Amino acid sequence: MSNDKVWIEVAVNGTFGRKRQPNIPISVDEIVADGVACVKAGAAIVHVHPYDEATGKQKDDADIYARIFEGIRAQVDAIVYPTVSVFGSPEERYAPIQALAERGLMEWAAVDPGSANLTLYDQVAAGKDGILYVNSEEYLRPGMGMCERYGIHPTYAIYEPGFVRNGKAWADHLPNMPAPLYRLMFSDGFTFGFPPRNYGLDAYTRLLDEVSPGAPRMIAGLLVDVMELADYALAQGYHLRTGLEDMPRGTDKTNVDLVEAAVAKVEKAGREPATATEVRAGF
Repeated sequence: MSNDKVWIEVAVNGTFGRKRQPNIPISVDEIVADGVACVKAGAAIVHVHPYDEATGKQKDDADIYARIFEGIRAQVDAIVYPTVSVFGSPEERYAPIQALAERGLMEWAAVDPGSANLTLYDQVAAGKDGILYVNSEEYLRPGMGMCERYGIHPTYAIYEPGFVRNGKAWADHLPNMPAPLYRLMFSDGFTFGFPPRNYGLDAYTRLLDEVSPGAPRMIAGLLVDVMELADYALAQGYHLRTGLEDMPRGTDKTNVDLVEAAVAKVEKAGREPATATEVRAGF
C-alpha cells in the first residue's frame, strides 16, 4: 500500500434528507455542482445517493444516477459511485447498479460483506427499532458477481471486524474480481462497531495486516466527524472519507468545507491528495 498520495472521498448527501442535514444536495444539478466543487477542492472520489426532486426522498434510479455521473465527469475527472439500498430483495437492491454497469458507467460499487444492526443510541433509549442491514450470502453473491463480471472494484463498508474477514474470503473466492477497498465505519451516534478512537483503529489495522496486507484502506463513519481520527490514521497509511452523509446531523458546514478540512489534514501530514488517475493506479 503506497503512502505517497492520500485518497479523499466525499459522500455528498446520504439517505437522510434535508430535514436532518440541511446542506445536502438533492437535485441532479445540485449534486453535480457539489461533486465538481469537491473534486476541485481535492477529492478524487464522489459517493452519491439519487433523489426524487419532487418529494425530496431517495429514489434508486439508474437514469438519475447516469445524469449525475455524466454531469460530474463532463467537468472533472473523478471516480463517482452509487449507494446500494438497505431494503429489498437482492435483485431489487442491485438492479439500478446493474443497469449502470451495463452502460459502462461503474468503476466502484458498494458491496458490504456482512450484516449489522444500524441502531441509534437514541432509538434504544426511546424503545424504538433500528434497521437490520442484511447482507447474507444470498445478497452478497449478486453484488460480488457483478463486480467480477464488469471489472468493478467493490468498496467494503466495514461496520464490524468480521466484515474484514468475510470480505477477504469473497475476494479469494472470486480471484478475477478487482481488488476491494476496506472502508472502516466509525460512529458516535450508532451502536455498531467502534467509536472514533485510536484503539479501534489499532484493532482494525492489526486485523487488516493479518488478513489482507497491503489492501487499500480508508476511515469513514456515520454520525461522526472522523477527522478527529485523521492524524493517527494518516500516519498508518489510511485514506480519508468525509462529507455530509457521514457528519453529525444539522452541521452548518458544506461538503466543500469538509473536503478542504481533509486536504489540510493531508498536507499537515506532509502528503498530497491523490487525483482520480492516481487512485485508479493505486490498486
